[in-house]
Amino acid sequence: MGLTCGAVTGALMVIGLRHGGGPETKAPTYVVANDFISRFSAVHGSINCTELTGYDLSDPDQLAEARARGVFTARCRRYVETAVTILEELG
Repeated sequence: MGLTCGAVTGALMVIGLRHGGGPETKAPTYVVANDFISRFSAVHGSINCTELTGYDLSDPDQLAEARARGVFTARCRRYVETAVTILEELG
C-alpha cells in the first residue's frame, strides 16, 4: 500500500519478539525500535515505502509500473539487507 516499508515492519516485529515480553519491557523495547528506525532512516532517508520506491503502491497503475521496472528487486533487497544488518548490530 506504500506505507511503512515491509523490511521495517518485519524488523520491528523481530525487535518486539526479542526485547518484548510484558509491560515492564515496553519502554525499553520502544527505545530499541526507535533506534532501529533512526538508523534505517539515516541510511535510506525514510521508512515510508512510497518515498523509498518512488511509487504510490496503493495506485494500481503505479504498482504495475513499479513491477514492470523491477523496482522491488532493485531496491527492496537493499532495504531488507539494511534491516538485517541493523538488527544484528542491535543484538
